[in-house]
Amino acid sequence: MLEYLPLAVGSVLLVGLACVPLSDTVERLMRRLAIGLFGSLARSRQRVNQGHVRSLRAAHVSRPYAAYASVTYLYTSVALVIGSVFGLYLGVAALLLLDVAAARLSTTVPIAASFSPVELFAVVALAGVGVGLLAGVSAYQYRWYLPQYRAGERERFIDNTLQRNIAFMFALSRSGMGFTKILRILSGNQHVYGETAAEFGVTVRDIDLFGADVISALRRTGRRTPSEELQEFVENLTSVLQSGQSVSVFLRNEYDQYKEEAESDQQRFLELLSTLAEGYVTVFVAGPLFLITILVVIGLVSGGTLDFLRAFTYLILPLATLGFVVYLDTITSDTQGGNGEQEATVRYDYVTRTPDEVSTAADGGVAARAIESDGVTTAARNRARLRAYNALAPIRYALTHPIETITERPVWLLALTAPLAVLSIAVRWGLTLAERDLSLLALVRPAALETLLPMFDDAVVQALLFLIGTFAVVWEIRKRRLEAVERAVPDFLDRLASTNEAGMPIVASIERVARGDLGGLNEEVDRTWTDVRWGAPVEAALKRFETRVRTPMITRVVTLTTNAMSATSDLAPVLRIAADEAQSTQRLKRERRNELVTYLVVIYLAFFVFIAIIVALDTIFVPAIPTADQFAGPAGQSLGSIGQLTEEKKAAYSLLFFHTALVQAVCSGFVAGQMSETDIRSGAKHAFIMLVIAYGVFLFSA
Repeated sequence: MLEYLPLAVGSVLLVGLACVPLSDTVERLMRRLAIGLFGSLARSRQRVNQGHVRSLRAAHVSRPYAAYASVTYLYTSVALVIGSVFGLYLGVAALLLLDVAAARLSTTVPIAASFSPVELFAVVALAGVGVGLLAGVSAYQYRWYLPQYRAGERERFIDNTLQRNIAFMFALSRSGMGFTKILRILSGNQHVYGETAAEFGVTVRDIDLFGADVISALRRTGRRTPSEELQEFVENLTSVLQSGQSVSVFLRNEYDQYKEEAESDQQRFLELLSTLAEGYVTVFVAGPLFLITILVVIGLVSGGTLDFLRAFTYLILPLATLGFVVYLDTITSDTQGGNGEQEATVRYDYVTRTPDEVSTAADGGVAARAIESDGVTTAARNRARLRAYNALAPIRYALTHPIETITERPVWLLALTAPLAVLSIAVRWGLTLAERDLSLLALVRPAALETLLPMFDDAVVQALLFLIGTFAVVWEIRKRRLEAVERAVPDFLDRLASTNEAGMPIVASIERVARGDLGGLNEEVDRTWTDVRWGAPVEAALKRFETRVRTPMITRVVTLTTNAMSATSDLAPVLRIAADEAQSTQRLKRERRNELVTYLVVIYLAFFVFIAIIVALDTIFVPAIPTADQFAGPAGQSLGSIGQLTEEKKAAYSLLFFHTALVQAVCSGFVAGQMSETDIRSGAKHAFIMLVIAYGVFLFSA
């Protein structure tokens, strides 16, 4: 048993290393151990590794360089030990496998016996050292790659959201608000304005906690940020603040400049999508079609390609499409969080938090401690009840408002439809097996599986159609409602600005606008005016409006308006800026949608060509190939290699064609949704349509 002791130790270390992120306590102990062992080394290397320091700051890693580097050195050391242990055993296993291979080849001398003890030790030790070094270097590189990757992601999110952040600052500056307060409000709305607001949150922290002046804090933010565009903007902003020029005029110019750049960026983005659409049709539609055709011809003549075609259909094609969709999602997503779909949280900011030991008496004095029999104070128990109430609020809302919950969160519908789909498959499979007097073990045997699999196709495909179709219907209802709301936002803001410019206060402006026709916003504006009419503050009514609609545009508008109301009653300039930003966003979306319709049509046409050729192979080409019986000679012998084809193989190819069409339908549908509407969930309707077409064509051609 002693020879397996190092393997057991290495396995325990590997499991322990994998479980460190699962517990804060274990992670804290690991960090303390790492600092105790490697803290001095990490601090001595800080000046040398300035690139790593900048990566940690750009990625907003909460640990200083010394702590992060110490943990990295500890992980590297442990990975080196684990890799060395496993490498030793891998070396021994390789020698044993070589001995087995030599025995099968009738070699008299085993491979291991041909080495001297020193050479044998050197081979095993070299394997251990090699695998250990590989594991250690991989762990070290991975630890330092993570902050670089996060910094790169943050750079992309900052560049894509900088325009709307500048619009927010420009609008608040027009209301007469001080610039430091503008930065403080922006940093407090990171869930709305994303990573750019997080960068300015560092500026506000330096000002509020460390007493830095705004110019020094902005310069430090410019040095820390991973975005070159934000760095340039901060440098220009600090110059304007030092010179005493108008910040509002500077922000107006920057906003116009970034709006023009957004249009050129969208043009480049559309050109990239056109290239990707052509590449997808070539690589993922025409390429598989050509490959399948060639391999089918070779397989029908000489055999041996059926297994590869199955691997290509069931594994390679779906995984490759998944990778393509992930890449599309990476280049099309422009925000991280703050997408207007966050859960509404209930906060009890009005509850006065007193110390646990005392409570304030009604007469202003200090009453005795309110401690219950189990030793828990009343205040602590009440706070625990409030936390439990907040935690159960989404569940309680989902149970009492199921339709609204599914409409607002269509993904939750899958929690209901997926079990139903699986249950329907299980029931229909059970009935099929019962009719043929078979057991579930029949599905395990490959020979029986090829015969029984066509009997189960209909149940799986119909359940998949139910799953995708129901989700597509609910998602489209929600998406169309939100699109109608967002289309009405610019008009709503223009009308509010016009009435406010005429001298009406914001309450009268909302009343006047609510009487008009606002399209998709009619119901929500009426409910907002009802809240105000029943005595709710305008800010609270607008917040409820934001919670009900849950779109990024509405979230930004409400955040801007409610903060501007605290600075001035002249909201017309702010509303004009918000209307212009909303109009610009809508125009860019409309232009993108019109451009991408072409590529959507291309994907559909490519899919139709794919289906037509696959059906032709299944119904015309394969049946025309003679089988072994038709090619048999007078003595019953085959007259050539083509005589290896049998009716069973023809049925296997036909089933594979059917499955290939189904897989291609689902893959093409979700790619079409991601490419045309930059959201994979929008691909559900395309996947449903293509799946119905593929399923129907094969049903009628059978």
